[in-house]
Amino acid sequence: MNEDQVNDIIKRWRGTAEEDLKPDDYQRFKNLGSACLTQGDSEQLLKCIQDKKNQSIVKSMGCVLLAPLVNEVVKKDKSLDHCQAAITYLTRTCKPDELLHSLLELIEDIDPDAISETIIALVPHLLTVLLRLDERKAASVGLALSALQKQLSRLPVPYTQQQEEADEYGLCRCCTALAVLTKPFIEEVKRKDGNSVTSTEDEELKTELLEFCLRSLREPLLEAELTRDRKSSLWLFATEIMVTLPAIQESLPELLFFSSLKKKTSQDISQSMESRACLAYLLFVQLIAIDRFPAVFSPVFVLQCNMEYINQLLSSKKESHLLKGLALYRKSLESVQDNSLPVSLLELKSFYNVPQNLRQLLTDCPMQHLRESGLQVFQLFINKLDAEAKHKFFRCMLKTSNHSGVEGYIIKNIRNQVEFSLKPGNANEWFLGVEFLSLLGLVLCLPQGAETDLLHNMDRTMECLNLLRYLLIRDKELRSNADVWEELCRIKDKYLKMLRVCISISRAYYSAELKALIEDQKLKAKEARAAARSTKLFKSITVKREKVSNMSPDVQNQVLQSALVTFDLMESLIVRIEEITEE
Repeated sequence: MNEDQVNDIIKRWRGTAEEDLKPDDYQRFKNLGSACLTQGDSEQLLKCIQDKKNQSIVKSMGCVLLAPLVNEVVKKDKSLDHCQAAITYLTRTCKPDELLHSLLELIEDIDPDAISETIIALVPHLLTVLLRLDERKAASVGLALSALQKQLSRLPVPYTQQQEEADEYGLCRCCTALAVLTKPFIEEVKRKDGNSVTSTEDEELKTELLEFCLRSLREPLLEAELTRDRKSSLWLFATEIMVTLPAIQESLPELLFFSSLKKKTSQDISQSMESRACLAYLLFVQLIAIDRFPAVFSPVFVLQCNMEYINQLLSSKKESHLLKGLALYRKSLESVQDNSLPVSLLELKSFYNVPQNLRQLLTDCPMQHLRESGLQVFQLFINKLDAEAKHKFFRCMLKTSNHSGVEGYIIKNIRNQVEFSLKPGNANEWFLGVEFLSLLGLVLCLPQGAETDLLHNMDRTMECLNLLRYLLIRDKELRSNADVWEELCRIKDKYLKMLRVCISISRAYYSAELKALIEDQKLKAKEARAAARSTKLFKSITVKREKVSNMSPDVQNQVLQSALVTFDLMESLIVRIEEITEE
């Protein structure tokens, strides 16, 4: 399309007032621009836009050309320079409020396959438009940032170093672009905060920037792997966010410890908690902006406040959330003195929920590194409780865990606490006196009485027997309170009597299962020999028998043999306990 053709089409609007333009005129002008680009005449379109005779038309209708121009830039065709120049000219010429409306529409309608390319192309021009606004600038900045972040949330977050370096979907580059976009407005807030009087508009801009930071903390930073060892692009973005908060006069303690969540929906509260959980992780674990955080809060208070965020992270199923939750839990506990957390803290909801979430991670999580890290933090938490708190916590876990491995671990800790309490200066009623008997009554019992599956409850049962053996070996210290010793022996006798019955029933059951398995294997071997001699294959019989168990016969055999050995071991421990009693 040559210059004469373009001028013939465009001259019809030169004398038309803006208020007389119809929707059809805007569409025709857009079609003209699209036709030029389709035919490779981007230079011609640029000349048309810059022509002094067309300035009134460009100011009135130029915004409609943004969409085809941006699409051309995203394609990265040969006309890239002309298109960029045309967009730049339009963003400096057209009315800023109309430009913003057009750009927001463009962001809303982004092609899912070109999210990052479109955002990176738009951000510099969007910044130009926002800086030109005089009225409602704060609200416009908020709308733009929210629209951009909504599109970014559709991109997968790179997790490994290789993924982040490749940045296949462009999320890292987009985050860098967003940091550039917000910089002038952060500086504007900083300049205004130097004055004693701030306007409503200034406060609104601070609020919009705060919302941007909180959204960024939730997506993508909560999903990303952020470590000080690797100064990745997302790490740098996280640093920008953490520096921005104090820069806009947002108090980190206020955000973390005293922020009100009133008048918000449950979804808002959950999202706000996720954002603040990531903030706590970056501050206390990665130590970003820790120099801006006052050192007046006690370690116990910091732990108490962080438990809400730890609970939020550990209740997730995502590896990135769980890793951050465990790291924040560990870091919050490390500063607390051993044996110092009072029992009153266990009455707080978060101090109940966090260990329960941790217990679920230990028993259900398929990732070994998370289970190992979780167990270390679990023990660290136990170490920080005082004697009464440990006693209450052990009771709670024994009643609620419903998992032999966890219960066995708790019983092992009880034994360690008895040993600690027997040392000079450590005596206490919770693990030596009358209070200990109530805990021992919970420990020395069989969950389903004589019908308890001892193989399934092996961890718990073995730790019970080890605890009993230890208590009887240390009888001299424990005999000082005759009533306590007498009740301990009564509980012991009752438990061992029931355990013997249970072992007998379990051994009979597993012996019968083993015998049936051996007979079944003999029958299968006999059928196989018969089938080899026969001309027919009895496939239906084989298939039917395979449905009996998902385990192979060899594995079944090993499990059943192991069960019988375990019962022998339990019985030998009972015999040893009785020998110690007689001695």
